[in-house]
Amino acid sequence: MIEEISDIKTTDGDMETFLCRPDRGGPFPAVFLLMDAPGIREELRDMARRLATSGYFVILPNLYYRAGRDAIFGPDVLEEGSSEWTRMRAIRTKMTIPPVMNDFADMLKFIDGHQKVKPGFVGCHGYCMSGPYALAAAARYPDRVAAAASFYGTWLVSDAEESPHLNFDKMRGELYIACAEHDDLAPMPMVAELKTAFDQSGVRGEIEMYLEVHHGFAFPSRWCFEKQAAERHWERLLSLYRRQLG
Repeated sequence: MIEEISDIKTTDGDMETFLCRPDRGGPFPAVFLLMDAPGIREELRDMARRLATSGYFVILPNLYYRAGRDAIFGPDVLEEGSSEWTRMRAIRTKMTIPPVMNDFADMLKFIDGHQKVKPGFVGCHGYCMSGPYALAAAARYPDRVAAAASFYGTWLVSDAEESPHLNFDKMRGELYIACAEHDDLAPMPMVAELKTAFDQSGVRGEIEMYLEVHHGFAFPSRWCFEKQAAERHWERLLSLYRRQLG
């Protein structure tokens, strides 16, 4: 495994990004792993490493880079009311789809110049707050994003111009959307509205409900981690990428 930290140049500054890939062979198809609200941490880097062992060049950007390099949070970031939670929320609530899509364009430029990245189609998946970013990338860059996935994504239905539910018809890649049965951040009425838009659009892919699990079920260090569901999420994700990227 080869790992490195690289600063990707964007219009708003340098975006610190974790990169990893197999140490033999290549070039490899590129996949973007987009972070959840608690931000970059070793747990996410481990997930990037697992992806890389399947033969991918994995890009894990710090989407909070506009707030500075210290936008990394301690273990109590998920404790509502804690100082780290408050600091994270102050950054998170300013995040919107358009600037992240600009970042995605800069990341595409970066990988297009990397000799270990296979030219052409890419994959993109996001958790929690980044579920809509992954799907929005499929709509904004349909000629590049061949596969996109959202795992317990929040705000998949909103009044934003680039809300995923309004833009399924622009997506040419295959989609996979996983929802947790118990998720206050993505409640059942939202999922129902999302599925209606999904079915009416004719987009390729599926929406799958993970029963008896909570938001965050795929993260090993989270209280709600559910091993069987987490492994299913890996199987679905890797199958998606194999079909569309090789």
